[in-house]
Amino acid sequence: MFDIGFAELLVIGVLGLLVIGPERLPGTVRTVALWIGRLRRSFSDIRSEIEREVGADEIRRQLHNESIIASLKESKDQINKEIDKAGKELSNIENSIAPKSSSSPDTTAEPEPAVSADDKPSKPSPQDPKS
Repeated sequence: MFDIGFAELLVIGVLGLLVIGPERLPGTVRTVALWIGRLRRSFSDIRSEIEREVGADEIRRQLHNESIIASLKESKDQINKEIDKAGKELSNIENSIAPKSSSSPDTTAEPEPAVSADDKPSKPSPQDPKS
């Protein structure tokens, strides 16, 4: 918290020894440590109470859910891209196969002419005297 190293602690200890004296220094250090512990607990309690009041847990959950939704959207976009890519590859494969099938011997024969309704020969009716 304060970034106090060993050298700084040593200087504070020597100054405390000179100012307070060797007889009262252990009791003073104990008292200061108790007060620091109480302050830390108080700050921790205040922070947790404020977080409860503000609803930090709900905000954290909402942010987490939003990040999950964003990752799902990214996954959906990637899957859609892959599906489009696969569809294009499939179309290319179909196109490469289609010209080969049109050159097969079955399709080279001339198609039969289409017969229209006017060109069809009439069937003799059962009442027709020719039959």
